Amino acid sequence: MTMHPKRDVVIVINPGSTSSKIALFKAGKMVAERTLNHSLAELSQFDAVIAQKDFRMQAIQEFLADQDFSASEVLAVARRGGLLKPIPGGTYAVNEAMLDDLTAAKRNEHASNLGAGLAQQVADQYGVKAYVVDPPVVDELQPLARISGLKGIERHSAAHVLNQKAMARQVLATMGKTYATSRVIVAHIGGGLSIHAHENGRMIDGNNGIDGEGPYSPERAGSLPLVDFVAKVLA
Repeated sequence: MTMHPKRDVVIVINPGSTSSKIALFKAGKMVAERTLNHSLAELSQFDAVIAQKDFRMQAIQEFLADQDFSASEVLAVARRGGLLKPIPGGTYAVNEAMLDDLTAAKRNEHASNLGAGLAQQVADQYGVKAYVVDPPVVDELQPLARISGLKGIERHSAAHVLNQKAMARQVLATMGKTYATSRVIVAHIGGGLSIHAHENGRMIDGNNGIDGEGPYSPERAGSLPLVDFVAKVLA
């Protein structure tokens, strides 16, 4: 009787603004990871973020070639979500409509837009499906949180959703609680900064950290005094 290996390997891809992070999970546990930093000189040769795809793919293939697993063990490829239209949190299969939106950068240019195309290419290589999880455009704000100080301008959410939800689930699990039935405040502090209130599995209020709303951070100016900002623009 021929024994077939169990499909329990998940390849995870996280393209950042100046790095590519790749990891291999087996049976739910990370068994290998690599972070490749990309210099400004390397990235400046590309006129758009999406043009970096082949450059980033080379790094991914080099990582995979160094790992000890067979194609028949691969279950799926997961990646960081890109700037799509606002959607609820969750896991989404990559499809042509998603790839078209991200390639055209319809919402904005962002390194995360590379992920779907990279994941799909790797998934095709192993004959499995590619997925995105909790992309930054997840918008679950409650109606009250959408109110701004000016009629006609509605607040919306764009944040470090993948990290926020993952950290909330991880910490709550150590407390014997579930994310779907808890209330918690989570702060992502990195190149950008986002702080959100989570209730029963949804991010109901918080700042638009992707677009720079809220506190300043190492890579974003944050919310600025409007009068001073307008005066500077007009000067």
